[in-house]
Amino acid sequence: MKRYPDPSDLLPIPLVLLIDTRSRPYPRLEASETVTMKNRRGEASLIRDQAHELRTELARKIALFIGSAENRATNIPGLTLHRRTAPTAPCSMTYEPRVTVIARGRKRVDLGRTTFIYDASRFLLTSVDLPVVSRVIEASEKVPCLALLLKLEMPVVREVLSRVEIQIEALADSLGMATGETTVEFLSACCRLVDLLDTPQDVPFLNGLIQREIIYRILRSTEGARLRAIATLGEQSHRTAKAIAWIRANYAKPLRVEDLAEIAGMGVSTLHHHFRMLTAMSPLQYQKQLRLQAARGRMLMDGLAAASAGFEVGYESASQFNREYNRFFGQPPMRDMRTLRSPSAPPMESVGVG
Repeated sequence: MKRYPDPSDLLPIPLVLLIDTRSRPYPRLEASETVTMKNRRGEASLIRDQAHELRTELARKIALFIGSAENRATNIPGLTLHRRTAPTAPCSMTYEPRVTVIARGRKRVDLGRTTFIYDASRFLLTSVDLPVVSRVIEASEKVPCLALLLKLEMPVVREVLSRVEIQIEALADSLGMATGETTVEFLSACCRLVDLLDTPQDVPFLNGLIQREIIYRILRSTEGARLRAIATLGEQSHRTAKAIAWIRANYAKPLRVEDLAEIAGMGVSTLHHHFRMLTAMSPLQYQKQLRLQAARGRMLMDGLAAASAGFEVGYESASQFNREYNRFFGQPPMRDMRTLRSPSAPPMESVGVG
């Protein structure tokens, strides 16, 4: 007969030893904490849905106003709309201070060795004049790439900074270009700006208010720290921006770095450091890219011969111009022109200043 042990024979086992703690890696949450986490997840999901709806709405508005055109200047100062129905060939151009918002599609911008890829979830902020290589990498006839471009005026940026206290730590040694999240508030302001195209009578009063709101949203983001530093008088970034502006306005003139440092109010080595941090290139490299881009635009748009275009942008030697053009664009000037004008050539985003 099978004998079962008497309960009195069993040693008492502490309850804690009967609990397998490995099966519960996280502490038990209180009911209130669980509800809070669910609420936060719900709020995040709602924000994502709102952002998606606003991006869709912005794409619809841009498509409506631009029609079948590729570019459309508007009666709103600084605002242009863009549409591409196919990926474009890489194009060397100069981006002015601006914010580019993609409502649909995707773009790529190369600044030196740094690549920025952005779409409807990210805007591109350019804080100073920067020579870049730009291309559309996602677009089709059925789903075109749709974008708006808003130029940023530094006096307006300074005015916004003077009216509101924005405490964001400046980014040390960062480029003058960055991408940032297109938030619900930012997208809402962009939609309202495009809506003004329907009511031209409202532009004089409301345009300034909405553009200032967009600038405010940018400045409040981490990516806006560099823009704030460039706009703030006395900052190293602001002084470097003065040197950049001088080269941009005088790229055809001989460049002495000592004179440029004096314009910026900085030492030569300090200017070199901050210039490279902002633009990813030295002052002389920056000038060279501006010259070559300008010469390419003159040849393509105005039909200038290579030698004439080279002399106009500051080159004293035709052979040096041809050599540097070939190195930068990958082929000599005349062959490059034939390629660009060929019917089979892929479309280009634009030429020259963007």
